[in-house]
Amino acid sequence: MTQVIYDGTYEGWLTAVFEIYEYKLDDIAFAKNEASATLLFAENHCVITDLSKANRVLAGLKRRLSSEGFSGLYKAFLSDVNQIEGIMFRFTQYAFASAKNVEEDFGNKDVWELRKATRLTRKEAHRMEAFIRFKLTKDQLYYAIVEPDCDVLPLIESHFKKRYADQRWLIYDVKRKYGIFYDLESVSTIALEFNPKSNSSKYLAEICDEQEEFFQNLWRCYFSSVNIESRKNMKLHVQHMPKRYWKHMIEKIPEIKYK
Repeated sequence: MTQVIYDGTYEGWLTAVFEIYEYKLDDIAFAKNEASATLLFAENHCVITDLSKANRVLAGLKRRLSSEGFSGLYKAFLSDVNQIEGIMFRFTQYAFASAKNVEEDFGNKDVWELRKATRLTRKEAHRMEAFIRFKLTKDQLYYAIVEPDCDVLPLIESHFKKRYADQRWLIYDVKRKYGIFYDLESVSTIALEFNPKSNSSKYLAEICDEQEEFFQNLWRCYFSSVNIESRKNMKLHVQHMPKRYWKHMIEKIPEIKYK
């Protein structure tokens, strides 16, 4: 077996696909950044991301896939589904080997698994656009903490750039330890140290604008007032707003006194 080690980026994975064909590698497994300890006796092939190789693979895929299928492959990559790189590679092999479009061949396991991963990422991105809650700091920066199942920040940045074009904002993914920052002109990717006590009253008092407590409590009151107790359906509520999102949603966090 050959363990193909790449840098964890989509361009790195595309480069790896090119080199698997270039060097005729067989019986492969993918690993991000370092060799997996579970494959001690595998040969290692280290990939250095090469945009020219990545673009050649992209050009080949673009000729064989619809626009939806082409973008869906990237969304599948962002899903963080276990062994998604292998699923994507086998799908790519199938697409390159076939004379016709294979996207609707759901009898093929990899086509079906890829479609599920794509839908998972799309659904998570849609939820993030709805469930992200910002807090305002003393230096007039709106920030939000998220922990999505999929790596959706690249997919939602354009939505927030358009919606909050007149505000500086930061959305930080604590699971993947990076964020996207908008400075009123462009969006950039940043890495920073996250304070695990960011929801504590002491920490919020130190960084938040003096009116932030008032507006958070106002939002809680609004959320409470629009709910009709007699029509409460917690099963449906949790279905549309899973509990894993609640700890970063203002209306679900108990009222905190900053002072």
